[in-house]
Amino acid sequence: MSTDSHTSHAIAPKTGHDDVHGHGDGHPVSTFKGYMTGFVLSVILTAIPFWLVMSGALDSKTATAVAILAIGAVQIVVHMIYFLHMTPSSEGGWTLMALIFTVVMVVITLTGSLWVMYHLNTNMMPMDPSQLP
Repeated sequence: MSTDSHTSHAIAPKTGHDDVHGHGDGHPVSTFKGYMTGFVLSVILTAIPFWLVMSGALDSKTATAVAILAIGAVQIVVHMIYFLHMTPSSEGGWTLMALIFTVVMVVITLTGSLWVMYHLNTNMMPMDPSQLP
């Protein structure tokens, strides 16, 4: 055997995964503009609920709570798109399963938290000494 036949087998075939940046493999491209857009949206979506609570812009506490929950849901979506790069087409649809799981967990957490806070408020022992048995 000659050395030429051994060296020809040592060269690995090109698989298309040699790109250092991950372009073309189903992952979205991370750009500075994308990260800055996500950052600015996150700051705005954090400042709005703070402003709603501190200024008392909405007359009803219920309306304020619903607005904060809605803005929080939008902020979760912003984080998933701009920072976690979760799209329905990336990674063969597995991120869609992760999105569904995340939505279910967030709904369970928010609903459970509101239920516990409501029942803590109604089932706590009265703090007024005149109402004690």
